[in-house]
Amino acid sequence: MAIRKSTIQEQVAQAIASIEPNDRPVATFQSITGPSPWLMSSLGLIGQLLVKYYYVTLTERVVVVHRASRLSNRPQEIVYVVPLEQARTLVGDIRRNPLWSSLQFHFPGEEKATRLNVHRYWRAELDTFVPGLTGQPIAS
Repeated sequence: MAIRKSTIQEQVAQAIASIEPNDRPVATFQSITGPSPWLMSSLGLIGQLLVKYYYVTLTERVVVVHRASRLSNRPQEIVYVVPLEQARTLVGDIRRNPLWSSLQFHFPGEEKATRLNVHRYWRAELDTFVPGLTGQPIAS
């Protein structure tokens, strides 16, 4: 069961190496979709059924999004691979908060942007991801 951050990052790196052997992950973080993790957890099981779990990885060439398993927390199939030039235009409304930070990411083919909530446990990776992608630091 993938519960350690380093184990998850290794699994994501292996998946990326299988599709692009010459690419290297720069930053990987876990995110939860939905309006607010606080609201979703207050709804209990129904709230948990309404959210999706993803691992978002910035590599030297692309942004890769994996679906995450609800039970084992392991990275599953790759759902999006977005070139860096395109990904820079798809991210916005970045908010760094004490417990749950968030950003809007407009997944290709989707009608509107998806809110990705990032727990404090993954903040260092988010703080590497945003400047690595946008070239600008996160405003605190």
